[in-house]
Amino acid sequence: MIYFDHNATTPIDQRVVEAMLPYLTTFYGNPSSLYRMGRAVRSAIDIAREQVAALVDALPEQIVFTSGGTEANNLALQTLSDNATVAISNIEHPSILEAVNNKKISRLHTITVDKNGLVLPEAIEVFLQKYDSIDLVSIMLANNENGAIQDISPLTKLNQNKNFIVHTDAIQAIGKIPVSFQQLEVDLMSLSSHKIYGPKGCGALVINKNITVSPLLIGGGQENGWRAGTENVAAIVGFGKAAELAQQELEYRSSHYLDLRNSLEKELSSIENLFVFAKDAPRLSNTVQFGIKDVNGEMLLMQLDQKNIAVSSGSACSSGAGKASSVLTAMGVENKLAKSAIRISLGQANTKQDVNEFIQTLKLLLNK
Repeated sequence: MIYFDHNATTPIDQRVVEAMLPYLTTFYGNPSSLYRMGRAVRSAIDIAREQVAALVDALPEQIVFTSGGTEANNLALQTLSDNATVAISNIEHPSILEAVNNKKISRLHTITVDKNGLVLPEAIEVFLQKYDSIDLVSIMLANNENGAIQDISPLTKLNQNKNFIVHTDAIQAIGKIPVSFQQLEVDLMSLSSHKIYGPKGCGALVINKNITVSPLLIGGGQENGWRAGTENVAAIVGFGKAAELAQQELEYRSSHYLDLRNSLEKELSSIENLFVFAKDAPRLSNTVQFGIKDVNGEMLLMQLDQKNIAVSSGSACSSGAGKASSVLTAMGVENKLAKSAIRISLGQANTKQDVNEFIQTLKLLLNK
């Protein structure tokens, strides 16, 4: 199979598996136990916390392990009190959009994006001048569908006099671009393991020490009281190892992705009525989302699947809904073209041969 859906999930790295195995077999103790095995397991969690912190330029004590990116996003919103005022971009992941709508907030403001999926700095400034009372702003660092990378530094600079909480969903960004929690000056950052060749079922929320977060889960005091429940030790160790590898191999991976993406987009440019979304925005080097006029995207996806090529139409968390992507709609893409969307998200194991075979198959299907 040619797997082109790495923004949905990545295959677990064999080196990560090897790091996890002892904590599935030999070191099975509860990390809260005080005897030797428990202390050894606790030490493994501490090392993983350091590894994840190093990837995003944060302090280990700022890392709170969760069951994944969705829980991290939901936990970030636990900073909100009832009747809070919230502002989010209209291209956020469903775990932010739906979680906000489920909160008892008094007002929700939507920050719009341009045709390339970017929140413009001037739009943020005008927005903040218009609304004096904001409790939290959430803007994702890199979009999971089109790969557009946001410049959120103007937001944090403007925040110096506003005193609102800034959250960013960096789940798609880590492992593909340099990410610094300190330099971005955000208060909260969501992360996920399985987007960087780690195991599913593990994520993290990075929390500024000055921020108060009410836990979603209570009853055990784990994770410094932020998340109760016995830790998923093997997954946390795997996340740590994946983070370490992502940091060490960031330059190589990014260069590899960009080389493949350039080849892919060069070939796509020869296809009539094909449009690459967010083409003029700074994008993740592994991501290409395109639409083809008068083509049904889900039908094309299934035809590619029959040819043993795995792609997606957009967010894996909302696929199969039969509706146009909310991200593309927010960008002003016409509904019919948005429904034709196909997303290619490249990975470490992909080759130029994969790209060439995909292009040949795509052209063959379109000609039919």
